[in-house]
Amino acid sequence: MLDPSSFIKESIEEIKKTIKDEKAIIALSGGVDSSVASVLVSKAIGENLTAVFVDHGLLREGEADYVQNTFHDRLNLKYIDASSEFLGKLQGVEDPEEKRKIIGEVFIRVFEREAEKVGAKFLVQGTIAPDWIESQGNIKSHHNVALPHGMVLELVEPIRELYKDEVRIVGAEIGLPTEMVNRQPYPGPGLAVRVAGELTEDKIRICRQANAIVEEEVQKEDLDKTLWQYFAVLTNTKVTGVKGDIRDYGYLVVLRMVESLDAMTADVPELPWNMVKTISRRITAEIPEVTHVSLSVSDKPPSTIELA
Repeated sequence: MLDPSSFIKESIEEIKKTIKDEKAIIALSGGVDSSVASVLVSKAIGENLTAVFVDHGLLREGEADYVQNTFHDRLNLKYIDASSEFLGKLQGVEDPEEKRKIIGEVFIRVFEREAEKVGAKFLVQGTIAPDWIESQGNIKSHHNVALPHGMVLELVEPIRELYKDEVRIVGAEIGLPTEMVNRQPYPGPGLAVRVAGELTEDKIRICRQANAIVEEEVQKEDLDKTLWQYFAVLTNTKVTGVKGDIRDYGYLVVLRMVESLDAMTADVPELPWNMVKTISRRITAEIPEVTHVSLSVSDKPPSTIELA
């Protein structure tokens, strides 16, 4: 059983020995993994760690403000609005894997620019056990990473042996807010993989609004404490509906909610039907472009947690 106090103490000592007086940089997403890794390393080396929060224009509603407000007095935090750069490269792209690839490439370019400005020697990542287990690679905790333009950083992964439930325990022990510790995982590509087909400003807005409604209603039911993830996907499918007294033709939104311990497997739980109906009514009433809402009931496996 994990002793969080001992883990934190030992991790801080190990980080100090590894990084010494050098500069380090981490990409802070606002998720619990990168948040815990950031605070751990900051406790060890202070201002020598720069936490970079990149806004790619595909964040949840209010995410940029939430992350900045949470960490502005905890970390040496740098916020970068690179949304125009990301969305420009994604214009016209429909395939979800191609979206992921483009977002990854643009992120590395943005991040590399900041690493050079900082003069970083170390790259901190919030890798956890399921990340390297699912990728079938047990890479050593410290190794070199070459960025595209030739910059070489030494990798530090302070929580790589932990599972998600253990990361949350450490996060609580280290003083992160309860809401941050318990928040659901969010994919790196953000809404890009929750909007089917080509990304447009309207489709991103619709998906962001639908996700905000799902989160609000799940939290009202106090299910955010037990559900692993809960979100809405904007499909590329349009179906006939009725708005007012006339027929309409709008988007289909799919709701996805799962329980899991570590994301290796996931189950669709029994959900309060009134909550599901409320979410459906709100989405179709508050988002004019949506006429239909459905519920995904597939476990992992055979499905993945995200739909794309």
